[in-house]
Amino acid sequence: MRVKFWGTRGSLPSPKTPQSVENCVRTLLREFLESGYSRPDDIDPFLATLPPHRLGGFGGNTTCVEVSTPQQRLVIDGGSGIRLLGYELLKGPLGRGEGELDLLLTHFHWDHLMGLPFFVPLFIPGNVIRVHAVQPFLPQVFQTLFKKPYFPVPLEKIGATIEYYHIKPREPIAFKDITVTPYQLDHPDPCWGFRFDCGGKSYAHCVDSEIQRVAPEELGPDLPLYQNVNLMAMDAQYTLLESVEKINWGHGSAAVGLEIALREGVDRVAFVHHDPASDDNKIACVEEQTRKFYNKQVKMLRDRGRPVREVEWMFASEGTTIEL
Repeated sequence: MRVKFWGTRGSLPSPKTPQSVENCVRTLLREFLESGYSRPDDIDPFLATLPPHRLGGFGGNTTCVEVSTPQQRLVIDGGSGIRLLGYELLKGPLGRGEGELDLLLTHFHWDHLMGLPFFVPLFIPGNVIRVHAVQPFLPQVFQTLFKKPYFPVPLEKIGATIEYYHIKPREPIAFKDITVTPYQLDHPDPCWGFRFDCGGKSYAHCVDSEIQRVAPEELGPDLPLYQNVNLMAMDAQYTLLESVEKINWGHGSAAVGLEIALREGVDRVAFVHHDPASDDNKIACVEEQTRKFYNKQVKMLRDRGRPVREVEWMFASEGTTIEL
């Protein structure tokens, strides 16, 4: 499987302001000269010394994730990131009105739907878009989304054929070579994560979640979402302190996510759903705080004589692609 993040922000798109871009360019040019560089050929070596957040940053689009194999492509959520994915898909059958696509929706908060009216394959006659969700009122959501005064093009005129599928909680469903199983997350209004299994590899999509249930007995029937997966995307909108201050807001912290990952044998974690109020520097600071927390946790476990299966983790950026 290949997992690509087309949107990693939470709650609201957060594009950089012209002033913030200007400040960044000015700072980098100053550092370039102060580092002793002066020639055009020095640009690439200088940029190679910078951490990723100093260059492109973490991105500003809301949640959209593509999961693909040689036989299948699945898309999770229709946040603003799905607009860019749509342009990419136009290069294939969906651009000719000959394509099919399966879209899985975790829940219906606006930041996970707002990109759909600007997803171009929806407007091309001949395309078939199959939309899947655990919530039973999926058709009504699309009728509201494509309706005046919210959007000028009514649903019956968008072009593509939309098919709606109600999937059952915790029951696997096959999409060619991928098996998908929905599990409930901890979020206001029911939100469902998805576990993807294909060829002995697994990806768990755990966004949005406050991660209020941590212990195995608390997670109960939803525990398999986290067990022995190769990659897990997890909500880390807040720092640990912020998550305490914002109880019942529906979003988690990386520290709690790592606690589950260490216990349940997760290989890799990509933290996403970054707070729209946080700029790239703050997210990088949170990433560093998380690294200190993780190292402390691993040391504590080893000091207690407990076996530790270390976790590879990162704060994902828009465009991050991971092969499993």
